[in-house]
Amino acid sequence: MTSPAGFDDRYDDPDEVRDRVRRLLRYRATIALGVALGLLGALLMVLLPADRYTSTSEVLVRPRSDPFSTSGAAAGNQVSMGTERQIALSANVAARAAKALRQRSRADATPTDLSVTNPPETQVLRFEYTAGDPRRAARAANALAEAYLADRQDRTRAMVARMTTGMERQITALSKRLGTMKSRGSASGTAGMQQQIGILQKRVSDIRSYDTSGGDIVGRAEPAARPSGPGPGWLLALGLIGGLILGVVLARLRSALEPRARSTGEVEGALRAPVLGILPDPDTNGELLEVGRADGSRVEAYRALAFRLRGGDGRTAVGTLMIVAPAASRRASGTAERGAEAVAVNLAAALAESGDDVLLVDAAADTPGLSARLPRPAGDSARSDVPDGAVVVDAGTAGRFTLYPDSRDTTGDAGRAARVAPDALPGAGPGRPMLFLTPPLLEHTDGRALARSVDGVLVVGALGDVRREDLKRVRELIGRSGGHIVGAALHSGTRPGLLRRAVGSGWVRRATRRKPSTTPPASADEAVAKPAAPVRDDTLSASR
Repeated sequence: MTSPAGFDDRYDDPDEVRDRVRRLLRYRATIALGVALGLLGALLMVLLPADRYTSTSEVLVRPRSDPFSTSGAAAGNQVSMGTERQIALSANVAARAAKALRQRSRADATPTDLSVTNPPETQVLRFEYTAGDPRRAARAANALAEAYLADRQDRTRAMVARMTTGMERQITALSKRLGTMKSRGSASGTAGMQQQIGILQKRVSDIRSYDTSGGDIVGRAEPAARPSGPGPGWLLALGLIGGLILGVVLARLRSALEPRARSTGEVEGALRAPVLGILPDPDTNGELLEVGRADGSRVEAYRALAFRLRGGDGRTAVGTLMIVAPAASRRASGTAERGAEAVAVNLAAALAESGDDVLLVDAAADTPGLSARLPRPAGDSARSDVPDGAVVVDAGTAGRFTLYPDSRDTTGDAGRAARVAPDALPGAGPGRPMLFLTPPLLEHTDGRALARSVDGVLVVGALGDVRREDLKRVRELIGRSGGHIVGAALHSGTRPGLLRRAVGSGWVRRATRRKPSTTPPASADEAVAKPAAPVRDDTLSASR
């Protein structure tokens, strides 16, 4: 058969950002859960507040003057505010403040609730202290500012004492030499020595008159009227934003760990074959055959799938095609099994609508036959052109096609594979389209032998239900058996709502299951007169 035309994915978009957004929106419940958790955390912070009050005290750091400068100008007219900030956060300043507040237990520890900042391009240190009591926060901020200034003043006084002590020693030594020279009656050099002693004495006087205060408190801390931190509105807004971020992260994590294929790109990557169509989910309560007997989006989707299998024109023959699902559906409705049956039956009707003499082979030996669920024309049993064991299916306005049911007297997978081989079927001929409906490939081995005998394999699955690993295994099995995957037909995979999933759960079905009827069985004539009842999907799933 010719290579079918690829399917133009309606969900595909060259914009990678849009594709990522679409993937995240598949996990709307996860994102909503993250938002709910964020809002719940914000609500708890609003309802269970731990009030914290912050008080601020500001200190203007005074630059030090050079004691040896004749003009008394500040050294560089600048202060290393980074160094002063580290000193303000030191343990010595904290110990002074703890003693002033009479907190001996914290005298040797740096307060963790203290924050010292320096506004840009200023010589101001801002002491911010946070506590549970506003008055305690104000007292601590003022005590820390005063302790910093006292520590800076002590360091300045220590520097002055060291400088004056050295100069006084020089003055004492020069005075002794001057006295010795006068006692000896030597007048040479005494004038210069007296002048040097006077200069040193003046410097000592200037240094002692140096202002040793480290700065001024330009803003004293006052008890805060309101707790610090965001209010309820801000907390809820932050909770909403944080919850949204959490939801997106969880959605990305689920998307990365999701084993199921949720887009056509993932299916094509796993099968390395094109997606030929996205079909609406089959109606579990309606008729299996719809082409030629009903109208709607599903019917048009089946016709479009047949058109693509022909290679884009209405004249190319399809050949022999195997239709298979990777594995049994994990849903209660059995979407994979019924989906493969619906694709096979309606594809046969769509090909028959184009004038082809289609032969559909029901090779799914583990499921009830299709012949009991498909309509037959009146008098088809009298036709001489129908192969022995086959039936004619009435597709309404689409025409008719031949259904060859699988033989039930054959046991074993190898036997079933031999029975459904294309060359062994009666009525098979060159150019006649033949469709083979087989059970899930990963659960039955007969499909592997059939895959090498047909022209192509059409994989049927549901988005959000089929797993990528199953698709990869199907590709490997068919490839090793010598078969060829022509493409995939995917059902949209719309998941039912919470109420529908609850009603369709296993324990609800077991609780509502009807008891066996006690009515005596009908006679043989009545049994023949009554039409065969359609087989329920849950029976199919149970039989598998």
